[in-house]
Amino acid sequence: MTFSGFTAKDFEVFEVPGLEPRMEVLVQQLRPKLEAIGEELAPFLTELCGEPMHVHVAKHARRKVNPPIDTWVAWAASKRGYKALPHFEVGMFASHIFVIFAVIYESPNKITFAQALEANLSDVRSNIPGHFYWSMDHMNPEGTEQQQMDTKEFQTIINKLQQVKKAEIMCGLRIDRNDPLASDGAALLQTVRSTFEYLLPLYRMAFPKE
Repeated sequence: MTFSGFTAKDFEVFEVPGLEPRMEVLVQQLRPKLEAIGEELAPFLTELCGEPMHVHVAKHARRKVNPPIDTWVAWAASKRGYKALPHFEVGMFASHIFVIFAVIYESPNKITFAQALEANLSDVRSNIPGHFYWSMDHMNPEGTEQQQMDTKEFQTIINKLQQVKKAEIMCGLRIDRNDPLASDGAALLQTVRSTFEYLLPLYRMAFPKE
């Protein structure tokens, strides 16, 4: 299918009560759109990153009781999975779309990223747009815009990534569900592309230098 954007009905999926009913609607309504985004952007990310980037659509297979509060498509340099690797994601909560770079708690690369972030913090703060947000909890729809963060807050992130086993980090763009961009498929995809270009240096920082 051709991705045509997200509608109000798409965001309302997260209001469906119960795990099985919500998953049924999510699979029917949202997953095809996420798959379309994944396939559309995989060639772009492959060229951007200089290696094959594979599509992984969230399955929410671990959930047994609580319905998902978000869903996403991820791209990573492995066909087998993405959670252990630095990766890119496009997804949505009930309130907004997110376009992010992520190193989640299952990835050993977070220490490498923390060290690189500390060494290159000035460049990161100069090159990442101020309205991009940072978060250390992928289950929390909130985050902090970079322009609201000081050096101390970045140092807290760096320390947690190195010292806390379950620590994780995400950075990127949030697009409100009511923003006209959310429902304009072509424009949204172009915004995703430009966002990933900004986030590419963070992705590269998450790997040891050869």
